[in-house]
Formats: sequence, structure tokens, C-alpha cells
Amino acid sequence: MCDNHTLEDTIEYQLRSGLSRRKFGALTLGAGLTSVLAPIAHGDELAVRESEVDIRTADGTADAYFVSPSNGAHAAVLVWPDIFGLRPAFRQMGKRLAQSGYSVLVVNPFYRRQRAPTSPEHADFDDPATRTALTDLMTSLTPATTQTDAVTCVQWLDRQPSVDRHKPIGTTGYCMGGPLTMRSAAAVPERIGAGASFHGGGLVTDKPESPHLLIPKMKAHYLIAIAESDDKRQPEAKDVLRGAFAKAKLPAEIEVYAGTIHGWCPIDSKVYNHDQAEKAWSRMLVLFRSALV
Repeated sequence: MCDNHTLEDTIEYQLRSGLSRRKFGALTLGAGLTSVLAPIAHGDELAVRESEVDIRTADGTADAYFVSPSNGAHAAVLVWPDIFGLRPAFRQMGKRLAQSGYSVLVVNPFYRRQRAPTSPEHADFDDPATRTALTDLMTSLTPATTQTDAVTCVQWLDRQPSVDRHKPIGTTGYCMGGPLTMRSAAAVPERIGAGASFHGGGLVTDKPESPHLLIPKMKAHYLIAIAESDDKRQPEAKDVLRGAFAKAKLPAEIEVYAGTIHGWCPIDSKVYNHDQAEKAWSRMLVLFRSALV
């Protein structure tokens, strides 16, 4: 989860990689960090069209980013960002997914409190004030708000000409967004056919609303990419998830990604791991090609 464990993991990564605290502090969210990352190989890209959209919900107006191939109707994907929210990095990742042939909606999950951006341009979770503000936003979300948003976003997607309503919808989530994919898949099982959680936090808890308890309500095939640091902290979670998916007779690829720190997938993350992020991305595309047809 995006909490004090995230801070501990980033400090650990700093020490392991030999970065000075000054240099580490300079690697912040936004263009500054993106510029030091290795280029992402897109392969054959489709032309896309993109827009900022507003979606009416029962609780207000959700701002979001929508991007789709320029021609035709395609399977849709609902993307839940991490605690730093809807921002340029997630627009870039959404666009990349659209270039692979999907109509992609990246939502601002914190719209009830604030329109995007919901974190400073150079947000640093190491800063206590930033950490407190972001944690407050995260804890404002509940199973009920996720269900409302998932149902509304799916309905919105099904009204778009660029969405093929005859194909299942996918959903992806990063960090705190991982559990939101599972809540979405359980809220709209007749439409969501695939889910992917990347270093998802709190997928298995001892609480009655634990996301893994929703698996019997789902019909989605799953990819769960686990950070090595998260697995060390909760090694039993992967086995609980494997057992739950097997009992529900749902295909699920559950893997611990060696050498990764919680938060390794977003391209502006301080602990971004290019090779393992690319592996996770490729596995997501394999899942979507098989499940969203």
C-alpha cells in the first residue's frame, strides 16, 4: 500500500542504488524523472485521439483522461492510478495502451475532494506534509465509492463510439489501484473480463471487506504482479490469492517480480524498474489479447 512502507522501500532503493540523498530527492514525479528513464519501446503504434472528459456520477463530476485508436471500436480498459493520482505519467501510459488497440479511461479517483492534479508537480512521499495529504485522499475512498465509480465508468465507456460493447472490459490498477480493480470486477462482473494489479496494496487483509473475498463474485481473468519488497512483507498473500482464484475457477497469473520495490511500474516512480515494468506490461497485453475478445 502507499504508506510508510512505500517510504521505507524508496529509502532502501536509494541506498542499494548508491544515490546520494540530494540526487535521490531530485528524482521527483513529473517531467524531471521521466527524462532520466530509458525510452519505452512501443512497437507498431496505432494513431490515437485523446481528450480530457468529465463524467457525472452520483457523488459529483469525475474528471478523467480518455484515449482511443482513431478508427473503429475496441475493447475498453479502465485504469486506476496510484496514490499520486491522474497525472502526465498515467496519461502517457494510457496513451501507450491505446496505441496497442484499446479504448482507455484513466480516472481521477479523488474527484470528490479535488480535480486533478491531486498531488504537486514534484510530489515527494518523503515529505511529511505531502504524505499526510495524499494518505488523506486515499483514505477518503471506500468500497462503496469504488462500486459507484466502477459502475458509472463502465456505463460511460459503453456509450462511447470507440468502445466495442460486444467485448469485455479490462481494468488495471497500481498500488492503491490494485484493490480497486478487484472491487470493480466484482461490481460489474458481466462487463469486466480482465484485471491487472501492479504492486497492489492490501489485496489480502484480515478485514471483512478484503478485496480477495470478492473473487467469487468476479468473472475476470487476472494478472497480479507483486513487488518483491511486498512479498517479503506479506509472503502468504500470493498463496491466498492463488487459492481463491483456483476455487472460483478463474485463470490468474500471480507472480513476484524479482528485484522490485513497491511502486516499480509507473514511469515516473522513484523506484521504476524498466525491465521488470516492461515484463509486467507485456504480460498485461497477453492477458488482454486472450480475455478481451
